[in-house]
Amino acid sequence: MPSSRATLIEVAKLAGTSKTSVSRYFGEEHDRLSPSLKRRIAQAAGTLGYQPNQMARGLKGGHSKLIGMLVADIRNPFSVAITHGVEQACRQYGYSLVVCNTDNDPEQERQHLDLLGAYQVEGLVVNASGSPEHQLHTIMSQGTPIVLLDRDVDHVEAEVVGLDNHLAVDMALEHLCAQGYQAVLYVSEAPEQSSTRQRRLSRFHQAAELRGLHHATLLLTTEDGTASQQMLSDFLADHQQHACAVLCGNGNATLAVTALFQQLGLTLGKTGLMGIDELDWCALVPPGITTLGQPTDAIGKAAIECLMHRIAPHISAMPTTVSFAPGLIERGSTQR
Repeated sequence: MPSSRATLIEVAKLAGTSKTSVSRYFGEEHDRLSPSLKRRIAQAAGTLGYQPNQMARGLKGGHSKLIGMLVADIRNPFSVAITHGVEQACRQYGYSLVVCNTDNDPEQERQHLDLLGAYQVEGLVVNASGSPEHQLHTIMSQGTPIVLLDRDVDHVEAEVVGLDNHLAVDMALEHLCAQGYQAVLYVSEAPEQSSTRQRRLSRFHQAAELRGLHHATLLLTTEDGTASQQMLSDFLADHQQHACAVLCGNGNATLAVTALFQQLGLTLGKTGLMGIDELDWCALVPPGITTLGQPTDAIGKAAIECLMHRIAPHISAMPTTVSFAPGLIERGSTQR
């Protein structure tokens, strides 16, 4: 039976070659070996069930082949989708991904950054939950490239890859206006820790004013939904002479507002509902919820291409786009 603890020396002995040749076979000098020797080593490794310790090899040679990723909230559907895109792109370049979830906790964020530094990651994708500028400066000063995902960090000079937030809000309001809605309530999670939420909220007020829309804002809290339900009811009552719609700033807000619609018995379409970020279940709630979908795979690929350009410029050019347009997915919730 093959042993899971087979050693490099055992593989060399079975293949009838040296330990150095086996090491070259599993390393970056693979092409220096003859085809017949490579076949013997591969057969011996297969027979013994040998697997090289890539972590140890990487640390010894100064190349861990690891990319670190810091995610603000792994439960957020955007985080799940974007992590998939980043991981796919890593594999294309022969790298493995180490993901750490900070749960929007700045202290966990600091601890995870220390952990990723200990793993000697070759690059770091950061979806920040706090303001870890000091730690990021330290990591960058050690030669580790960083890309910021979706959210920027004050005083950290790095590419920020993500959605064009101004364009997303403009597209949403243009769609709602075209559908005949005259009053729009913008619903968002607390914006303090997220530059993305701040930009979308600020742009909403500007764009709604420009279009002459009646508008207001509802900021969700972690408490029970009674206050949010009352604020939505008040908004509709205050604008009962107008066609009203609700625009949700992200996927979590869309889920919360969909629950409020059900609690209040509101008819989707008669009262419009639209969300920034596409969610799998949005197509399943009759008559379907209109969303702006993010090209998460393209965003993830661009983030990794930015890192690869810093790590190995000869294998990847800097991407031409780091700010992406959303795609409108129109469904019945915005059809009056």
